[in-house]
Amino acid sequence: MHNGADQFAKNILREALSRASSPETEVEVLAATQKIDVYSVPDPARDAERAGMGLLGELSAEPSLFEPFHRTPGLRQVRSCLRKQLTWYHELERRARASASPVGASSNDAEPDASTQPAVAFPALVVISSGRPESVLAAYECHEVKPGVYHAAPGLALRIVVLSELPRTQETLLLRLLGSGRVLREALADLAAMREDAWERSVATPLLVHFQLGLDEQATSEEDDVSAEIRAWFEDYQQKLRNEGRDEGLKEGRDEGLKEGGRNLLLRQLRARFGELPAAVVARIDAADVAELERWGERVLGARTLDEVLGAPS
Repeated sequence: MHNGADQFAKNILREALSRASSPETEVEVLAATQKIDVYSVPDPARDAERAGMGLLGELSAEPSLFEPFHRTPGLRQVRSCLRKQLTWYHELERRARASASPVGASSNDAEPDASTQPAVAFPALVVISSGRPESVLAAYECHEVKPGVYHAAPGLALRIVVLSELPRTQETLLLRLLGSGRVLREALADLAAMREDAWERSVATPLLVHFQLGLDEQATSEEDDVSAEIRAWFEDYQQKLRNEGRDEGLKEGRDEGLKEGGRNLLLRQLRARFGELPAAVVARIDAADVAELERWGERVLGARTLDEVLGAPS
């Protein structure tokens, strides 16, 4: 996932899911040159938050791999995702066996008796598609469980979300922001009409400003309408900053938006990973610049302690 739209999709999924799960991005799948876009494990202590997340909350009620596609995927792309799902399940089983093995035993020994293996939940695969992937729906005998949501044949644990078929409701808003064309334009309009304190706005607005989806470069003809809508959103956001007294100009307003978004993102990541943060750590993050926030954010997933993320105070 390299372009702005894909990066936006991955980040907004991670941020929204962090309300009720412990999502990770760019999860390495061992023994394969693949990475899971977003892997989410639900936190039972945050069931109430997940219940308020609409369709995304329903889809994240079990351990799940999320694979968003800005364009409609074909069979080859979905098969690649299924390979990630199976390889990741194998890795989860390996880790469970290693954790359950006596000290000194090798997790690579002969396959243990199935009755003695630790129970490992098979993760669901959620493929998010802008359009309707006819070949995929047919190949895996998918049936519609609600508008825009399909389940594959039993045993596959495959869900297909067709963004263009989702109803235009608040429950689907976060997912519709991952769409294109009409779907994205309507989602942006719905987001702009929400209350200022809506959780969807707190998740989406900083990311829309940060990624901009081609705002600073010439859009292709296919993306003209989308870019125009996002440009309007960006300008509205800047106007809000000016109205609040931060009228130092477009660049300073954007930097402030990026810093606030980066701060909120890092705090959520750290709390999900390490629990409640000391006041001194929050103060350091509040005082950090954009470059520091980005550097610390890159360390979160691989760090075992807060010190490995932030380093010693200067």
